[in-house]
Amino acid sequence: MTAASPPVATFRWRPTAYLLLGAGAVLAGLGVWTRTSAPLLLAVPLLLAPIGAALWGPRSPPVARADWQDRGDGRNVDVVGTLTLDPPTDAHDVAAEFTVPPGLVARAPVEVARTDREVRFRLRWQAPEPVVVPAAPPRLVWGDPAGLVERAVTAEFPPLTVERYPPDLVRIGAVRLERTIAVPGENISRGVGPSGEFFGIREATPTEPPRRINWVASARAGRRLANEYRVERTGDVILFIDARSTSLGPSVDGPLFSIMLAAAHGIAESFLREKARVGLAVYGEFLEPVPLASGRTQRLRIRQALLNARLTSAPGPAERAAIAMRRYFPPGVTTIVLSSLADEESAHVVPHLRRRGYPVVVLSPSPLPYLDRGPIASDDEGRLVSRIARLLRRRRLSATWRDAPVVDWEDYWSVAGLVDLMRRPGRIGRGW
Repeated sequence: MTAASPPVATFRWRPTAYLLLGAGAVLAGLGVWTRTSAPLLLAVPLLLAPIGAALWGPRSPPVARADWQDRGDGRNVDVVGTLTLDPPTDAHDVAAEFTVPPGLVARAPVEVARTDREVRFRLRWQAPEPVVVPAAPPRLVWGDPAGLVERAVTAEFPPLTVERYPPDLVRIGAVRLERTIAVPGENISRGVGPSGEFFGIREATPTEPPRRINWVASARAGRRLANEYRVERTGDVILFIDARSTSLGPSVDGPLFSIMLAAAHGIAESFLREKARVGLAVYGEFLEPVPLASGRTQRLRIRQALLNARLTSAPGPAERAAIAMRRYFPPGVTTIVLSSLADEESAHVVPHLRRRGYPVVVLSPSPLPYLDRGPIASDDEGRLVSRIARLLRRRRLSATWRDAPVVDWEDYWSVAGLVDLMRRPGRIGRGW
């Protein structure tokens, strides 16, 4: 799929053109009224200039072949791209308007370099917090040198998603999950290979031994495919995201929800890289599931589901989420709940999931860093309010620990607590 640049009018007069046409019409009327030739001679170039500019430009809207990619690392986002115009058009007459995606901030002005037929640009953004957001294509417009008319430039941009999540999530994929559970309707093969029961077919790596290559499937697909066995897999995991609004308000719920989406994306990427099956459940008013699966297609499904996820203004009850989970996911699968636990209703989902048979680990992004940034955080009253908020959150987290282990996530660029918790033997289940 490709993302098209924002649509604009195919042809449009600029305000300068309307000014010239109006001035020319006034002078022409004055010349006719006074029956003198001087105003008419002045009106002719004013009337013909916009028309000439429209005829002088390209007869059809130019088309740009676009290519861009993110070359940044860490919190820095450096997007480098090139636009090639077809039919050949002077690139100096093409203007590009870029918008900063939500969750990012511009750390430097846009750099644009033009040649005869190409427009090269560089965007420098920064991610203050973890974020997963698509980059919006720029608005491209061709304009004549005199600034009288403009035409739309159509460009098909390849999709570009800015992904920034805590780097230590890479280590969480190496965690050995409890077990791999068969999805309802899945048949376990009786054939046992060199590493256990046959599970499926995957892309072969360059160092794949010949005995694992599925030569029949490779001949049909035209590329090397290898057999995958169940023992090679690390298990199953479900990511449960609480998309219900809380009493904190949209100014805090929005950033926390964006951070949860970024964390879920990083956890899914890490486990899918280790051949585990990953499922996603986003609960607002109703549950929006992505069933358990693995592979590249599942990675794309989860990414698209996270990009489409939104906070709901009509939150559903916690018990409904647990009931809906049993419809799409088998019990016993390790479940990572991402919730701010900002109020009692958001904390109720954990015991309901536990009673339905899901071993739960909670990753809770703390709202306290956002509350500490308020205007009253510097005076004595603000510090007292902040201390009370911390005590209330500690009380709520301790109550949640009765049903599941909780990671209080205040440093959004590090989830070392979750990684260490998941790596402990007997971390989930009756051992708590």
